[in-house]
Amino acid sequence: MTILDKYHKTRRHTEQICSLLQPEDHVPQPEPFVSPPKWHLAHTSWFFEEFILKEHLPGYAVFNDDFSFLFNSYYNNVGKRVLRNNRGALTRPATSQVIEYRQYVDMHMELLLQMKAEQHDIHNLVELGLNHEQQHQELLLTDIKYIFSCNPISPVYSEDIAWENQLNSEDGFVTVDEGVYEIGSTSEGFSFDNEHNRHKVYLNTFEIAKTLVTNGEFIDFINAGGYTDFNFWLDEGWSWVNQNNITAPLYWHKAETGWQHFTLSGVQDINLEAMLTHISFYEALAFAEWKKMRLPTEAEWEVASTQLNWGRRWEWTHSAYLPYPGFSKPDGAVGEYNGKFMVNQMVLRGASCATPEGHSRNTYRNFFHPEERWQFNGIRLVKR
Repeated sequence: MTILDKYHKTRRHTEQICSLLQPEDHVPQPEPFVSPPKWHLAHTSWFFEEFILKEHLPGYAVFNDDFSFLFNSYYNNVGKRVLRNNRGALTRPATSQVIEYRQYVDMHMELLLQMKAEQHDIHNLVELGLNHEQQHQELLLTDIKYIFSCNPISPVYSEDIAWENQLNSEDGFVTVDEGVYEIGSTSEGFSFDNEHNRHKVYLNTFEIAKTLVTNGEFIDFINAGGYTDFNFWLDEGWSWVNQNNITAPLYWHKAETGWQHFTLSGVQDINLEAMLTHISFYEALAFAEWKKMRLPTEAEWEVASTQLNWGRRWEWTHSAYLPYPGFSKPDGAVGEYNGKFMVNQMVLRGASCATPEGHSRNTYRNFFHPEERWQFNGIRLVKR
């Protein structure tokens, strides 16, 4: 597949995700951590315009002078931007104009790639742009779910999505022997800068579960008073539970007939055997403490990953998001992509049911603040 074919395939997938939405669905932002679908559509186009077309296509004219300000996410090198929690206030430009913007950028990207597809620096930037858009495809789905969950009539996004019913296919534990191992990207194919440099780590012998924690197991934790016993919680986690009145995973509620949760297919009864999801790091760690077990480190996860069935939930690790030895962020705006977020966040490994095809690898380092849980994340345990 040529880079142009990959470009068109990726861009079409974003639009397919939004094709099930009504125009009004593109605008709401019920919480600062959620971005409206319209903003995702525009921002992913802005990325190609700002970092590729303006720099590498002679004579390129920007679609709209305001868009660099409106749809910049966090790149201080590029200039001012709309604050993240104000993205839902952008009723204008209209969604129809954002679609025109995407078409305009696509037309010029096709021209550029026909002219310079083999130019190394451009090829690498396009690969970065495509992987950036794939990240936003996953965010789109999780943001749409949160937006719909705030609607009192609990609308259905798609009746064909049953991700919350995914089951484990194995049981038991994998033993990894004590030793020195290598983790990090081998630089074969695309990888983000935070996956570099490949380096050695020493690990003690450990046993890691082949299965992810299920809904039924977590309900046992709830019934045992897991949310009311401070002994299971980090101090920050206990404060988070009490300040926010947290009593269950995100989207869960107790109905007369039992536990239910909101899904992209609407409100459904919880499948006790299915993999738990939408859980914070704080909840994951408290559950592990209750089970007298622990979360894996990211190095343990990566070394064990070749023996695990992973990819349906992002899996919390007990590793802070920090640079690997020898990490150096690129100069300029592209250097802001990962490096400046290496503080106060925890690493998740694997992929999820919402991760686009071809966008997962066992060296991928996802990262979120410990209270965040609107992504499809879950728990894998390690014996103490």
